[in-house]
Amino acid sequence: MSLLSKATVGTVGLLCKTFLKIGYCSSVTVNGLENLYKALESDERNSGRGVVTISNHISTLDEPVMWGVLPLRYHLNTRMTRWTLGASDIMFTNPMFSEFFRKGQVIETFRGNGVFQPAIDLAIKKLNSGAWIHLFGEGKVNQPTRAPGHSPVDLIRFKWGVGRILMETIKPPIIIPMWLTGFDQLMPEGRSAPWKFFPRPGAALSITFGKPVDNTAVREMLGLAVSTGDMPELSQGTSGGRTDPVRPRQEKASARVSESGWWGDAASPRLKVEAQSAPGWQTAEEIARIRSAVTALLQREVEKLGREVVGERV
Repeated sequence: MSLLSKATVGTVGLLCKTFLKIGYCSSVTVNGLENLYKALESDERNSGRGVVTISNHISTLDEPVMWGVLPLRYHLNTRMTRWTLGASDIMFTNPMFSEFFRKGQVIETFRGNGVFQPAIDLAIKKLNSGAWIHLFGEGKVNQPTRAPGHSPVDLIRFKWGVGRILMETIKPPIIIPMWLTGFDQLMPEGRSAPWKFFPRPGAALSITFGKPVDNTAVREMLGLAVSTGDMPELSQGTSGGRTDPVRPRQEKASARVSESGWWGDAASPRLKVEAQSAPGWQTAEEIARIRSAVTALLQREVEKLGREVVGERV
């Protein structure tokens, strides 16, 4: 890691830590942070077991402000700093921004390019080296409405890249769900210029780190879904959907990697049957449905934590 990257990560971390401590927000509540500490300091990371945090995404300031709750020693150590995926059309719009975000451990991601783009490949590679990847599963800001009868736990369907990242890791990553509240009041969407560029004072923030997902239980749930065929339907889109012309070749390669990874024993029986009896496009569709089932399982884990957090506040 270059000195410039260390300087960028450290400086941003310290700025976020300062912001959370100066009293600009009315309160900052942190729960379960020890779950992340234990994962990041695990000896298993040295043997290639990565860490994944995955959360709701309720403002443009979620990242990186929420990491201001981490201790100072983490901000000065890039190994203890997350990698994350960032939209090319928002973060990488000019050479200066591109260099800043790359040095800040953000992986350039192209919306609409599907699950087989280089950003997903790099995230998998990072996890296989024991890195920490943070994912906003929805892929965009989704601020909860306060309309009567609407639950703040209702999330947009997670992007299928989440499923591919988790399916193709060699070792089961430590997966920690997170839930954020109050950041939507700190940086509300829909404000006009110039106010939309400034955080609103007085917000009460909370950041909750759940207990690590029981990988064995989730794998068993996937195995049951695969064996019964109880899996989500696919979209008709060209970016990973049924009509994507390059999917069969890519999906078969993905299936081979997935079978050798930690999800393999849950997904492979159905994949092998399909590969022997079905045409290429149908096999690709089956693999994609398994990936969507993995993604849905992880979304339920995040929403489950959200219900616990919201229930404490009702």
